[in-house]
Amino acid sequence: APSGESMLFDAGWPASPARPASTDRIVEVAKAAGLKRIDNVVISHFDTDHIGDVPQLASKFPVGRIYDHGDAQANNPQAKQRFAAYSELREKYEHRALKAGDKIPVKGLDIEVLSSGGKFISAPLKNAGAGAKNPLCDTTKQADIRATDFEDDQSLGLLIRFGKFRMLDLADLEAHYSRDLVCPANLIGTVDLYNVNVHGQFKGIAPELAGAIAAPVMIQANGARKGADAQTWPVLRATPGLKDVWQLHLSVSAGNGANPPEDLIANLEPPAGSAVPDTFKWLQISAASDGTFTVTNTRNGFSRKYKRQDK
Repeated sequence: APSGESMLFDAGWPASPARPASTDRIVEVAKAAGLKRIDNVVISHFDTDHIGDVPQLASKFPVGRIYDHGDAQANNPQAKQRFAAYSELREKYEHRALKAGDKIPVKGLDIEVLSSGGKFISAPLKNAGAGAKNPLCDTTKQADIRATDFEDDQSLGLLIRFGKFRMLDLADLEAHYSRDLVCPANLIGTVDLYNVNVHGQFKGIAPELAGAIAAPVMIQANGARKGADAQTWPVLRATPGLKDVWQLHLSVSAGNGANPPEDLIANLEPPAGSAVPDTFKWLQISAASDGTFTVTNTRNGFSRKYKRQDK
């Protein structure tokens, strides 16, 4: 934030035989932003690719407060082991379990919790378009619940506001429950930037949500072979007023017809036989209080500036 206070939303992956932990990349970005510590660490939910390795992170870079949705409820032994190490670490810090309607106190920003632990806000936000009836609710069938993905639907979902700029990030909240935020009335309103649910996996795509928030710019935080599904692409592209969809990786499975231009992709598919599976580049978003924001691809320096549209 302009105040100098910082927030990290999720910690990526822990180390595995297939990949290094995300910790060093987080530290690299934090240092690039001029940070001396991460004041607020927010863990949306306890799946492997979000809880990451917070103890390792805290050992490499100072952290302040820790927020999450509560305790893990999965009966998976691996999940329990992963959560146990995280839980032990968070007891050493100021920790708070967030509820829908809470705010995360970052000086200079307005960060509101829309979902947490399977509960959701029930009243419209003070935001443009919030409270209006959503006609897409009458024409779109609600997606089925995926019981096997229980932890996804515990996700903390955030609306981040800086002046007139508004960014929506619902983490891994899946399509069935995303509907509860915009049907029968749109409780969120419209936003300027949308980090697409569940890395762009189709199970997280609710047309009634995408249409209601009417984000002109979207980001799919996908991997080369995870997320940014081919079925997702036409739903996003049908959003009225959409200008661009950016991606962290080229989606190999989606193919050329369901990927944006290469300038809007931070990591391209490595050459066959390459020993380096990923270049670990990121997308940087810089926002101004008048709602103007710029997205920059750190792989090639390409950037695009967007002016806020009054809606």
